Amino acid sequence: MLHLRKTQLALATAVASTLLIISCGGSDDNSSTASTPPPTTPVTPADTSCQVLADNGSTVVVGSNQPGDPSLPEPASGYRAGLKPVSAKTYMVSTSNAYASAAGCAVLKKGGSAADAAVAVQSVLGLTVPEATGMGSGGFMLYYDARTKSVQAYDGRESAPAAATENYLRYIDDVTNQTVPVPSARASGRSIGTIGIPRLIERVQKEHGKLAWKDLFGDAISLASNGFPIGGRLAAAISSNAASLKRDAEATAYFFNADGTPKALGTVLKNPAYANTLSQMAANGANAIYTGQIGLDIVNKIATTTAVDGSAITPGKTTLADLAAYQAKMREPVCTTYRAYWICGAPPPTSGGITVLSAMGILENFDMASMKPTAIDGEGGKPGVLGVHYVSEAERLAYSDRDKYVADTDFVPLPGGSANTMLNKPYMASRAALISPTVSMHTSTAGNLGSVPLGVQSLIEHGTNQFTIVDADGSVVSATTSVESSMGSFHMTNGFLLNNQLTDFNAAPTDGLGVPIANRVQPGKRPRSSMAPTMVFRKAADGSIGDFFMATGSPGGGTIPQYVVKTLVGVLDWGLDAQQSSGLVDFGASNSATTTVGGEHPNVDITNSGNNDLLITGLRALGHTVSTSAQSSGVNTIMRSQNGGTAIWTGGTDPRREGVVLGDTFRP
Repeated sequence: MLHLRKTQLALATAVASTLLIISCGGSDDNSSTASTPPPTTPVTPADTSCQVLADNGSTVVVGSNQPGDPSLPEPASGYRAGLKPVSAKTYMVSTSNAYASAAGCAVLKKGGSAADAAVAVQSVLGLTVPEATGMGSGGFMLYYDARTKSVQAYDGRESAPAAATENYLRYIDDVTNQTVPVPSARASGRSIGTIGIPRLIERVQKEHGKLAWKDLFGDAISLASNGFPIGGRLAAAISSNAASLKRDAEATAYFFNADGTPKALGTVLKNPAYANTLSQMAANGANAIYTGQIGLDIVNKIATTTAVDGSAITPGKTTLADLAAYQAKMREPVCTTYRAYWICGAPPPTSGGITVLSAMGILENFDMASMKPTAIDGEGGKPGVLGVHYVSEAERLAYSDRDKYVADTDFVPLPGGSANTMLNKPYMASRAALISPTVSMHTSTAGNLGSVPLGVQSLIEHGTNQFTIVDADGSVVSATTSVESSMGSFHMTNGFLLNNQLTDFNAAPTDGLGVPIANRVQPGKRPRSSMAPTMVFRKAADGSIGDFFMATGSPGGGTIPQYVVKTLVGVLDWGLDAQQSSGLVDFGASNSATTTVGGEHPNVDITNSGNNDLLITGLRALGHTVSTSAQSSGVNTIMRSQNGGTAIWTGGTDPRREGVVLGDTFRP
């Protein structure tokens, strides 16, 4: 524990049964008669808490199927321009799914804590966005307790089974069958880690909750029982993963029609098996997942050897003992100063916190405020060439260090035994000195930080979901959870998909020279992640950590640190608000020659191969290889703001996903 001091109406195919039981009261009255002219401004209910402000100024209940209802299914879009920051007086929730935001907001309205709301949010996300997260997944959470002024990091990352070997993902058997698991490591039972989310949300709620655990699942159970309309991202995930999902009988029955076609956008999807799982969790806690029949079903699913079509599947080796032994761990967050702020992130086994802090520590050596975007609008404006150049170069340096040194510290310690070796100011300055203002370094070499050599190997990572919550006490949750790739391992049981997180290990235990790789598979080990839930605090007068200022995070696999860094720079250096920084152009780099400039953004011109865009051509002139592929960040940010001398909360959600910000709405 670290102690601190101080659209859109589109396909209206949803049914009335999807109206959440948590909907707040009130209705709009915009009627008029010949003798009574219409009001100049819409009349709204006195209590607009947990409702959405529609384009016409009226308020809309999530799930009401009225114009402006953000739960109405729409095709997945690259970018929803025109989102506005949302302000609230005392509590707020920002997620990438309208139903999840509504469930969390209802808990907060009842007086629940951020931890209570997190249970409701995660339960709904597991139903409505199963391609990204769920009860079969893992994740990381930062929790700021406003009463004790402390921030804690919780590790709910999946773990390898006790029977795993260093070649678990590489060979069917180390001795007798040195061939790759079938149909692939990901789609086999070998990719499935011992799940973490149920234990994670249970521990955080037990330590920080106010309401009864059993009362936090009602909205998710109602939605699972009555049905919800399939949204754009889920519809696309079902279609694109159809062949792999059809290898599993339960996934086939759930995601496909009787004729074998994928269930389409707007189809009302019911999940009684998931409702039963949540009901058992509500009654018996996380043990309902880790023991008993559901636990046995998970173990049996991982051990599956034959697909629906009769083809072979390499089984995993997870046992009931692995499930029973799993623990969500509380760890010390990684924190460092950045100008007038402290930034705190999640520690290993995620590399996200260290990678974000490393990049920011390098950028602190440059005048980033002078490189702010031009023509700043509601979408964050147009980033400048030098701003993108310096951020990308700093990230190359940060990624090279994380690729070499960061893994599960229960197995492989950080250089010097703490994150400080990688984040101290002199080392950050030495890394910053490697950046040229006139030419890209393309790739970076890791710093020489350890006496024990480690092999360097990067990974392609996927997946994930992010939510951010603040309650009436000022306590805050920033959580990133994930099944890894879209639809995880494609194995489904009891209404939820199982993760493929073990593919975040490096399959080979050594590099080409035989040097051990830090992120190799070991029994009980947790694979390195890039998840980066992040909090920012103002620096107190004496230099210690002061008042809470901001919480953020994003999905995006290996690019998560880039999405978080651009959001932090957007706010802390460029003065953007919660919505502008969430929507800002996605840009950055891992340790490769390619620099990404998200071409889905309306302020980026990708016509004529980008040759009409001054940002793209300017980066190319500095030697960057520019990719304008569409990005799928999912930033959800809440900030402490001021309005007329009154402290309020301001929230933003990423226009690239289906998110919404809700709270006890404040209208400036």
